[in-house]
Amino acid sequence: MVRVNGIPYWRLSGFYFFYFASLGVLVPYWSLYLKSLGYSSLTIGSLVAILPATKLIAPYIWGWLADHTRRSMLIIRLSSILSLLCFLLVFVDQQLWWLMVAMFLFSFFWNATLPQFEAMTLNHLGDDAHKYSMVRLWGSLGFIVIAVLMGDLIDGYGEGSIPQVVLACFILISVTSFMVPEKLNTPHPDHSPIWHVIRQPKVLAFLIACFLMLFSHGPYYTFYTIYLEEHGYSSQIIGILWAVGVIAEVVIFLLMHHLLPVFGARKLLLFSFALTTLRWLLIGFYVDNLTILFAAQLIHAFSFGVFHAVGISLVHDYFTGSHQGRGQALYSSVSFGAGVAAGSLVSGLVWDGLGAAWLFSFVSLCTVIAFIIIWRFVHADLSLELSSREGD
Repeated sequence: MVRVNGIPYWRLSGFYFFYFASLGVLVPYWSLYLKSLGYSSLTIGSLVAILPATKLIAPYIWGWLADHTRRSMLIIRLSSILSLLCFLLVFVDQQLWWLMVAMFLFSFFWNATLPQFEAMTLNHLGDDAHKYSMVRLWGSLGFIVIAVLMGDLIDGYGEGSIPQVVLACFILISVTSFMVPEKLNTPHPDHSPIWHVIRQPKVLAFLIACFLMLFSHGPYYTFYTIYLEEHGYSSQIIGILWAVGVIAEVVIFLLMHHLLPVFGARKLLLFSFALTTLRWLLIGFYVDNLTILFAAQLIHAFSFGVFHAVGISLVHDYFTGSHQGRGQALYSSVSFGAGVAAGSLVSGLVWDGLGAAWLFSFVSLCTVIAFIIIWRFVHADLSLELSSREGD
């Protein structure tokens, strides 16, 4: 087994690469595939919302099983295979009701894998949890590679190639899941109910802010590709714009293990919310200016990269021992589940009627509210703890 400093680095990284490669197809291009089938903006928004909506329940169910069986990798492998089998239903029929069932089933299992794999990665990292971003960056690279390639594939073979590439990614996710060894978390003496953790003001405020942050991403994840296409951008340019955002994310992941100990979680979160507000306003009002769109995509380093790296570290800090799997699942459910689902649904409802500028202005207000919540309630700072770990 190839290990870096005692960690199965390349095996962990391989899973992230293919998991986020699948995300690199589903997020930028799945709505384009649905549009090619003749569905309206409202229907597209509703269908896309199914993917994050299953994160409301699936990760927590699987997280509970992982915490109680302490067999996280078995659950990850099982859910990977089941998501692959359920995705095959997409090829059977393209009627609305059938797609709804197929998307619900495959996303129920697909969404179960990542939170448990995040917890597994942190178990492998141990006291080096602040180096999580060095592993996670391979997921971003997977997203970049597929987002760029998909532009050429769609131009050459049409939107019908989109589900085929997703299927290939799901196969590789299943294969790599069998390469990662199990790593049990360290037993923790605190067996209090998880609600005792959640009801702490700093934890509750953090989760609300996470919901608002990912709610603000709803229009971006659902309609950004369609939005750019309607303004005359080619599939290749659209793919490059998506890739630019994730390249910026990779760069920040490379730096996060230095930034987090120096600046601390609270300052980095506040900075990410402030820049995200700016990003949505730029996209909403300057879509015809390619230079500004590139600048807005660079802010993805903060609106997702910094936010997520800090979020994972805080969840690992807040939810310890037997709560770890469910803590990561709760973070995923509240933010990438409820937040994105609600944002996608709202986007589908108002996109045609009110337009992009109004919608991106509204979601920028949501990130302002999140900024205020973090500034007021979240005072926990990981910088001292991480500095002490590095000194051990």
